[in-house]
Order: sequence, then structure tokens, then C-alpha cells
Amino acid sequence: MSQTKQDNWTTIIKPRNKLFEVNLKEIWDYRDLLTLFVKRDIITSYKQTILGPLWWIIQPMITVIMYMVVFGGIAGIPTDGIPQPLFYLAGTCMWQYFSDCLNKTSNTFVNNAGIFGKVYFPRLIMPLENVIGNLVRFGIQFGLFVIVYIVYAIIGCDACPNLYLLLFPLLVVMLAGLALGFGIVISSMTTKYRDLQILFSFIVSLWMYATPIVYPLSQVKGKVVAGFDLYTLMRINPVTPVLETFKYGALGAGEFIGWGWLAYSFGFMLVLIALGVLIFNKVQKNFMDTV
Repeated sequence: MSQTKQDNWTTIIKPRNKLFEVNLKEIWDYRDLLTLFVKRDIITSYKQTILGPLWWIIQPMITVIMYMVVFGGIAGIPTDGIPQPLFYLAGTCMWQYFSDCLNKTSNTFVNNAGIFGKVYFPRLIMPLENVIGNLVRFGIQFGLFVIVYIVYAIIGCDACPNLYLLLFPLLVVMLAGLALGFGIVISSMTTKYRDLQILFSFIVSLWMYATPIVYPLSQVKGKVVAGFDLYTLMRINPVTPVLETFKYGALGAGEFIGWGWLAYSFGFMLVLIALGVLIFNKVQKNFMDTV
């Protein structure tokens, strides 16, 4: 029997010959799937727990209390005249979003091997889902920061926001981009070498202390370690300019790190994402044989 109507295919699966290739239209076509993955992770995160999403508030509160006891009380590290809960919560909220995105994205291939092996969809959907899904948790924790901020504003503290706070949406995008870039690079590497996951988790825990979260960046000025200027080394960390800009804009503490360093972090993010997509596209061709 002759075919009277031409078949119209919505998706054509074909081999990718270019390593650096991102089909944004295809990702947009699968936006409903992306939304479903985001909802799934939010619902299943605390589905069988007593307190549920309240843990998203309890965790930063307990972390801030621990910082106040250890770093503020025992170590006596100053906070640039800002109340300790407010200072620690500002850094904790931003860092927690970055580390959550980074840790989940770094396990993209391993955690989703079963799905990848059964059905086709753009693989970059999963890293993007991690970054977008964690925005919900970040929004709740940032709301806690705003409440604490208002309380101290009523009491009367030295915290004073300025125009740099308008950069907040850009700073969140930069954190998401850095986490996405680092995460897909690590995820691509750990598909074959699983022990890198252990090394990576150790590096992330140390990375937090190399970022001015529990101490102001001004405290390392003029200090030299192994012949290197610690202040310069801290600013090379691409997360440092982002966090310092947010704290300076929201709290008015410390000093603005500079547009040059902020541009450095933004450029670092773009290069890292490009490198991550390059490696991701190369690994996804045969990762099912190694996972």
C-alpha cells in the first residue's frame, strides 16, 4: 500500500560530529521534561521526613550557630562590625547554593545512568535541572536572610545596603554558571575514574575555607603564605568576587573587590561552561560503556 501522507518527525536522533555543539532549540523543546525533573527533586528531597522543607531553614540556622561558637567565639574572628548571624548567613546562603549545584551536577552521569540508558532526551537537561531546582531551596534560605536582616535593621545595626545590591541577580547567575561548569567537568571525569568523586568531595570541603564565608576578606590583607600574597590568592578563587560583592552590596561591610575581579569571575564562568560542554559532549557518546 502506497503511503499517501508524509511522516512528520518532531525529533531526529543522529550522531553528533561536533564536540562543541549545544542544541538550544532541542533543550527548549524538552522544557516540560525539565520542569518535571525539577518538581520531582523538590518533592522527593524530603518526602519521607518529619519536618520536610523546614530542613532548608533549620540547616543554615544550625550552621550559623556553629560558626558563631567556633569562629566568632573561640577563634575570635571579626566580622567587619556586622552582627555575626547576619554576616555568616549572608555567606552561607550563597555558598550553599553553589555547593549544592556543584555536588549534584558532578554526579550527573552516575546518578542518572539508568534513565540515560533507556530513553533519549538532551543530556544537558539533568545538569540544568540541578541548577534550577536548587533555586527553590536558595530562595527559601535567602528569605531567612531577609527576615534576619529586617530584625537587625529594626534593632539598629551597622549593616547598610548600597547600589551594588542591584547586581544580586547577576551574582546568582554567576554562581549557577560556575557550579554548572565545574560540575559537568567533574561529572565527565568521574564516569571512568570513580575515585575522583572522593577526591572532589574533599576538595569542595576545603574550598569553602578558601572562600571568605566565615571571615571577611580584609582579614587576609598583607598576609603571606609560602611566599604568596594570601589576599591575591583568595581573589583568584572565582567564587570570592561574587560573594564579596554580595556581602558588600547587602551589608555595606568591607570593600568592593573591584569591577576587574568581578569581570574575571564572569569570564572564568564562560570559559568553564564552554570547556564543560566540550568534555560533556565527548564523554556522553560512550559513557554507558564505562558507567
